[in-house]
Amino acid sequence: MLDLYKPEDYKRVLETALLVAVEPLPLSELKKLFDETFDDETWQILLDDLRRDWSERGIELVRLASGWRFQTRPEYQVYVDRLKNEKAPKYSRAVMETLSIIAYRQPVTRGDIEDVRGVAVSPNILKTLESRGWIDVVGHRDAPGRPALYATTKIFLDDLGLRSLTELPPLGEIERVMNTEPDQATLNAEFIASSSETVSEVMGQDTAELVIRSASVLPTE
Repeated sequence: MLDLYKPEDYKRVLETALLVAVEPLPLSELKKLFDETFDDETWQILLDDLRRDWSERGIELVRLASGWRFQTRPEYQVYVDRLKNEKAPKYSRAVMETLSIIAYRQPVTRGDIEDVRGVAVSPNILKTLESRGWIDVVGHRDAPGRPALYATTKIFLDDLGLRSLTELPPLGEIERVMNTEPDQATLNAEFIASSSETVSEVMGQDTAELVIRSASVLPTE
């Protein structure tokens, strides 16, 4: 086993672990790499320093909702996408509308979504979102039948490249984010169109002033 003496030695181990990781690694997992115990400030210094080391490359180190990971910079993703044999799944307008409702009003029940859309919500919509790990049941409303309450997950935020819900942009900014980061195409331009239309009706506010304060989810019919 290698002897670690300098900050560069520790960064190299961190770099290796993050490059081979399939999922984002939270700090609690990264701490298992070393026998030594560092305070959170030291960890932040190491990770920030490693991020700067990669600042001029096509891959960047980012902190997401569920941890740290290396990912392709948006400006290079268009070239990487040419190597993919499968296209990202596309979702119906009903899915996008459901997503916008959950994203801006969560936690919500299936009935809440139906009240806003004015039509019945197919169980397949929620099943699709749950299977992708974008939404989950976070509780039950204290009402007859105790309907399930749905909210978005950390995986959803990871797909958007965000650390927390407070970083979600106003609706007017989402289109720009999606158009410049096709690797995070779990949400696409259809989401923008339906969100701008649906959520502005729901909230009764100008879309430029709408900011997500809770969690997000995705829909399908």
